[in-house]
Amino acid sequence: PGSMTAVGAYEALYNSLTAFINPGDEVVLIEPHFDSYSVVVEVCGGKPVFVPLRPGDNPSDGNNWALDKAEFEAAFSDKTKICMVNTPHNPIGKLFTEEEMEFIARTCEKHNALIISDEVYERCVFPGEEHVRIANIPGAWDRTITIGSAGKSFSMTGYKLGWAVGPAELINRVQAMHQTVVYSAPTITQDVVARCIEREVELKGKEEAYYTQLPKVMQEGSEILSEAARDAGLPFVKPYGGYFMMLDTTPLGLEFDTTEEMYDVQCSKYLMEHHKLATIPLSPFFNLNKNLSDKYVRLCFAKSTDTLKAGGDIIRELKK
Repeated sequence: PGSMTAVGAYEALYNSLTAFINPGDEVVLIEPHFDSYSVVVEVCGGKPVFVPLRPGDNPSDGNNWALDKAEFEAAFSDKTKICMVNTPHNPIGKLFTEEEMEFIARTCEKHNALIISDEVYERCVFPGEEHVRIANIPGAWDRTITIGSAGKSFSMTGYKLGWAVGPAELINRVQAMHQTVVYSAPTITQDVVARCIEREVELKGKEEAYYTQLPKVMQEGSEILSEAARDAGLPFVKPYGGYFMMLDTTPLGLEFDTTEEMYDVQCSKYLMEHHKLATIPLSPFFNLNKNLSDKYVRLCFAKSTDTLKAGGDIIRELKK
């Protein structure tokens, strides 16, 4: 196995993409996706090919957003170089199941495509739920680079330390790119994170372990916002991990001129200016399938309890 540190998971993702994409290569991106994915692909001269997670009959359940298998397979061609996967998913909060991961892995194997698995929220999976690593699917390890984040795993995002793990022959390519981009991550940051990991190894499975406490804190935060949304009569997408929850603003009855700017962008500005509620529009997470963002905005529950309760109070006031 190979591994390398980077200046945040962001840089690890950048290096993993730029290390393998040549002009004309295609990269399958599952929408919605972290906005930098498609930008980096295009900077390399590659072509993003977008496939949406569709909400199905029950959009209020994050795990119900799923790939259409025929649609996913149709996105692959003899030019496909990479498929990007993100679980726990930002912004939906979906956890891909083992069955879904097996399907993705088999499709990538069929088309000889690499897999880059963005798993930065792996330590934010809610209690009782399961995080499935696609690299653990039989036959997938040899083609998979897994990206992790100290910032998300230890709630220290300002430290900007991430990593990439996978077969040595793949990681060597990523490391070569890393050397030309930033050369190395700060030693003092790596030392701090190493001590954090060593502590977690010693406390593995114990109540005082951070990896035991963090999922509970994230779930409690999501429940504070979920309860407020229910009280306000606003539909939301139930997350099972990560930092975020999607809120449907349709019942607010807001209307904007969308000739030059999408509804959700204007809605986020309106909520900030008139209600002091900070949200993120969903449309930037989509490219070809912006219609699926509908009237959703993204809420973040990786905040203090006081901040979340204050935000919840604002949400309850929105319908009055």
